[in-house]
Amino acid sequence: MAYETIVFEVEAGLARLTLNRPDKLNSFNTAMHAEVREALGRLAGEGARVLVLTGAGRGFCAGQDLGDRAVAPGAQGVDLGESIERNYRPLILGLRALPMPVVAAVNGVAAGAGANIAFACDIVIAARSATFIQSFSKLGLVPDSGGTWTLPRLAGTARALGLAMLGDKLPAEQAAQWGMIWKCVDDDELAGTVAALARQLAQAPTRGLARTKEAIYGSGLRSLAEQLDVERDLQRELGWSSDYAEGVAAFMEKRAPRFTGK
Repeated sequence: MAYETIVFEVEAGLARLTLNRPDKLNSFNTAMHAEVREALGRLAGEGARVLVLTGAGRGFCAGQDLGDRAVAPGAQGVDLGESIERNYRPLILGLRALPMPVVAAVNGVAAGAGANIAFACDIVIAARSATFIQSFSKLGLVPDSGGTWTLPRLAGTARALGLAMLGDKLPAEQAAQWGMIWKCVDDDELAGTVAALARQLAQAPTRGLARTKEAIYGSGLRSLAEQLDVERDLQRELGWSSDYAEGVAAFMEKRAPRFTGK
């Protein structure tokens, strides 16, 4: 279907969702939220095995379009919590729960919710010129879109507080050095690096990767003994999968595996 604020394509198991409001640095408005939700809901039916999320033009995403959230003249304020509940909460939880790898290709500024949407993805690759900005403090707000949860886990409490309270630009290279993203590459290498990674993941054992996400993201809520139980149960399930049988056969036959994602 035709979209107005995004571009969505699926080919050979590789889905690509491009936020497409470049004149607004791909900031989210109500229409974009609705279109992203619709596109994410199509992934399984389209046979996608990996999702690449990126932005058009010179930015990844500048977060919320403040024109959609301005305080009306004479009003005391605006209910920002309603937008979080309706839009950002399901988006972040949905990305984390997708049964496939989600790759963020950060091609420029990722600010506010845009930064935290990127951090919610499984693998983040950023251009060297890209920056991450927790711009909420400039507006008297708290980091949202999972920022208060992901930042201390990715960067540690001290750095999370500094990023959140000061709102300074975090260069992509620094984010990579701090272990907050997977990789920082030269700008002219971003497209090729992401394309190669996406092809690799689209041919990988998707079901096993989905369970890996599930296990790792849930590990912080469990003890070591509980996590060992989770690993046991997931291995028990995956041992019956077609991809496990193919992986073992390929190893024994000294050939490249042909995974189907099942």
